[in-house]
Formats: sequence, structure tokens, C-alpha cells
Amino acid sequence: QVQLVESGGGLVQTGGSLRLSCAASGRSFSNYDMGWFRQAPGKEREFVATKTWSGGDTAYGDSVKGRFTISRDNAKNTVYLQMNKLAPEDTAVYYCAAGVRFRIGVLTTAREYDYWGQGTQVTVSS
Repeated sequence: QVQLVESGGGLVQTGGSLRLSCAASGRSFSNYDMGWFRQAPGKEREFVATKTWSGGDTAYGDSVKGRFTISRDNAKNTVYLQMNKLAPEDTAVYYCAAGVRFRIGVLTTAREYDYWGQGTQVTVSS
């Protein structure tokens, strides 16, 4: 079992920045690929970013490329999402997730992740 707790959400103005954190506990954090997803009201959960267990590979959703950066610190069992140039359409509940990858590539779909945090709300005002 892996427990994930997100923090760092809040209210920010358009163009602002936030950094989300996701602290993991339980089984070895460094064995898991880590991802961020988001879900806005009435919409499906959307892939935001992922980083492999080694940190060697990273992928981003098209809507956040060039604005968001995922990083991880395996020594601290924590993954981060730096969000810059925020826009109202970034408003959503943000979830971090952990998954074991059994194939080459990166995990970009929710069903590939085994553990989820409770989410943190990000609201961007116009």
C-alpha cells in the first residue's frame, strides 16, 4: 500500500504560480512512477504530468506543456508539480497517483495507476 497526500492548492490569479506537493508513505516510493491528474466539475479526469521512478522520463498533457513542471525527490518521498502562467481553465481538483510500470514508456492514463491521493483544489480567478 502507498498513501499519498497532496498539498499546496489554493486560489491564485490568472498568470500566477502554485507548487503542489504530494507526500508518499508506505511501500518504497522510488519503485513507482508518479503522475498528476486533474478533474474539473463535469469533466473527465485529465492527465497532467508523469515522471518515471528513476526520474529519467517525463511527459505532460498538451494543455500544460511549457507551463507545468513535474519533479520528484525520492529521498523525501515527494513529488511536486510547479504550475506557472495559470489560467482559469486550469481550475480543477488535482490528484497525484502512483503506479508500477510494466512496459516501456510512461504512464499517461488513470487506469495505469494503483494509488491515488485525496486531491487538492486549485482555483484560478480571471
